[in-house]
Amino acid sequence: MSRSVMVMAAGILALASAAHAQNTKVFHGEVSDSQCAMNVHSLTRSHQEMLKSKSMGGTANTCSVYCIEHMGGYLVLSSGKDVFRLDRADLVHGFEGQRVKVTGILDLKVNQIHVLKVELESTQ
Repeated sequence: MSRSVMVMAAGILALASAAHAQNTKVFHGEVSDSQCAMNVHSLTRSHQEMLKSKSMGGTANTCSVYCIEHMGGYLVLSSGKDVFRLDRADLVHGFEGQRVKVTGILDLKVNQIHVLKVELESTQ
């Protein structure tokens, strides 16, 4: 490749990286399942009813895992009235029922966060 093509390719990559970094945001909320967070079998957009009945486990974690594995739910970030689908189960699995900080890119067309990083929310 010629030097000018290499310089142009490097410039395009730099611009793409800058655009990607500008769209990256931090979201706070609870990793949940779509069933509870979207009132499929809940009246409070939470695990409250399921935990009282003990039909899906005794914790928010076990309720989320059960609903995902057996009820057709998927991983979401629930933040107040906002619910965002999470696209990287490999990064998010294990945080079900916990308050987290998700770094990612929001795709408003499908209301989904492309997850780049997940951390437990500090409890200070």
